[in-house]
Amino acid sequence: MTKNIDIIDKLNQIMEIELAGVVRYTHYSLMVFGYNRIPIVSWMKDNAEEGLTHAHKAGEMVTLLGGHPSLKIGNLLETEKHDIGDIMRESLKHEKDALACYYDLLKLATSHNDVLIEEYAREMIVAEELHLDEVNKMLRNPGDIKPFTA
Repeated sequence: MTKNIDIIDKLNQIMEIELAGVVRYTHYSLMVFGYNRIPIVSWMKDNAEEGLTHAHKAGEMVTLLGGHPSLKIGNLLETEKHDIGDIMRESLKHEKDALACYYDLLKLATSHNDVLIEEYAREMIVAEELHLDEVNKMLRNPGDIKPFTA
């Protein structure tokens, strides 16, 4: 099990970040106002549910490796900015942080020759990259083709 300690630690960090995403997207869904509220709130609720699913998967991997899932939650910072653009930029940062953890996990799994965790990390990277692209496109002005850069 000692070779898995760093993988378990990274999985727990992922679990904490994903749970923070659940709280973050739930909060955001309550703070959206205006004409486009309904589809944006629906999208945010879906993201909160997805974050819970991702946290659960990470926790399952922790227990599979003989570890103990974390009861902590990742960083939650209330910026008091509730303009949809501000919310989406905060979401973009959160998604980038989560993606970086999955890439770290992939490196660890590869270095430990752990195919199961490597495949899990790859699957989650694909999901997170697509989600990040979604958020990026939401931050663009209509007709903009180039990716949004913060």
